[in-house]
Amino acid sequence: MCGMASAESTQASVHEPDPVRPTHEDEVAAAGSELIGGPLGRRALLGASWWTPVRVIALVAIGMFALGLVQKAPCYNGAWFFGASSQYTHACYSDIPHLYQGRGFADGLVPYFDKLPGDMQYLEYPVLTGVFMEVASWLTPGSGTIQDQEQWYWMVNAGMLMACAAVIAVCVTRTHARRPWDGLLVALAPAAALTATINWDLLAVALTAAAMLMWSRGRSLAFGVLLGLATAAKLYPFLILGPLLVLCWRAGKWREFGAAVGGAIVAWVVVNGPVMLFAFEGWSKFYTFSQERGVDFGSFWLIMAQNSDDPLSTDTVNTLATLLMLVCCAGVAVLALTAPRRPRFAQLAFLIVAAFILTNKVYSPQYVLWLVPLAALARPKWRDFLIWQVCEVAYFLGIWMYLAYTTSGDAHKGLPTDGYHWAIGLHLLGTLYLCVMVVRDIFMPDRDPVRRSGDDDPSGGVLDGAQDVFVLGPAARPARHAAAQFEGPQVEWGRRGATGGSL
Repeated sequence: MCGMASAESTQASVHEPDPVRPTHEDEVAAAGSELIGGPLGRRALLGASWWTPVRVIALVAIGMFALGLVQKAPCYNGAWFFGASSQYTHACYSDIPHLYQGRGFADGLVPYFDKLPGDMQYLEYPVLTGVFMEVASWLTPGSGTIQDQEQWYWMVNAGMLMACAAVIAVCVTRTHARRPWDGLLVALAPAAALTATINWDLLAVALTAAAMLMWSRGRSLAFGVLLGLATAAKLYPFLILGPLLVLCWRAGKWREFGAAVGGAIVAWVVVNGPVMLFAFEGWSKFYTFSQERGVDFGSFWLIMAQNSDDPLSTDTVNTLATLLMLVCCAGVAVLALTAPRRPRFAQLAFLIVAAFILTNKVYSPQYVLWLVPLAALARPKWRDFLIWQVCEVAYFLGIWMYLAYTTSGDAHKGLPTDGYHWAIGLHLLGTLYLCVMVVRDIFMPDRDPVRRSGDDDPSGGVLDGAQDVFVLGPAARPARHAAAQFEGPQVEWGRRGATGGSL
């Protein structure tokens, strides 16, 4: 999965630059390191023991995931099964045990092919996620009470999702070769630990993280295949092709972009084609459900609807949300083509997924998982990352307290509607704050933690150090090599690797 760098990427310099030590450039990281003895000294023997950054970060990610499982213990021991609001007051809700019976896995029904009893006639998840759910049901013992089976089903899924969490941490750690410790942002993200087992999103996130790693290694076809598989598990990963299009346009890397798109289409069709052919109605349920679903939790559309005497119809919200997203896409494209220096791939990938989250008509708390690895690559700054995480944890608590309030009858335990609106607002502001920081880094590369260390675009693969061939606006007037000028460590434009950046 992690591959070897191409021969082209080894031509930058005879001497590889030193790894970046976050405790030497990040005040929050330096302060936090005091818990384990302080910042790493310059005479430390890096890589001289079994405890390499990749292994340490993978173990930390697994440890945090395990803490997230402990946080779900009150639900596992009864709140999922007894009492309408106790799973909300304990903030330990998960879709996984409820859908074991609710989507026919307990009865051996085949997803997409067999109709379900009740209002939801077919499984409303993309095909690869449905396969994941089905495999977990095969590994779940069919004996005992339905409660026993649902507990087993959750534990089996948790084990499979833990593997996904480890893959995400490892891929992020290895994407920026000189900055392995940025993977700790992913491993220690509190919102990720809290939301990891609410749903099955980690599968798509892991495939997307692996795709980003492949692109950083110059393996455009492998990137496309993994991104196509990720899109077969969740819809959002295909959005990343948009930023890649404009970046490859600016750098003239059309062959690599074509290979990525071709790989993505083939992989998506291989997964979806058989179900489309033989169970089209069941296959299309995910798409029709997404279209017909009304305004739901976590979005600014919900605040508008709950404060209006005449809320917008679902069709109107769909149209307006689509238009807003298209405006954001146009903004990202303009940013990519007019910035004084070509933005990093991870920066634009983060912005486009964040735009989708901000404009969508629903925001489930586990959607934060989509952004965590992209945020660690786009803005590896502990202060900003933690500010955003605090906002997401507040929203995580807010939605469950709001549901506790609405399901507790006259007792009114939890957070009323106005309080929940403040929690939504905090989530929106936290995400916007991180977006603003990323945009500022694009316009002011000397503020970008990655480029201040002397790198160009370590997650950019063939884009790393490539010359511009198409630029718009003021950035098109100076000579191309001047586009890389900024205060701080320099990267020679048009070459891979750093020419400076000693720490």
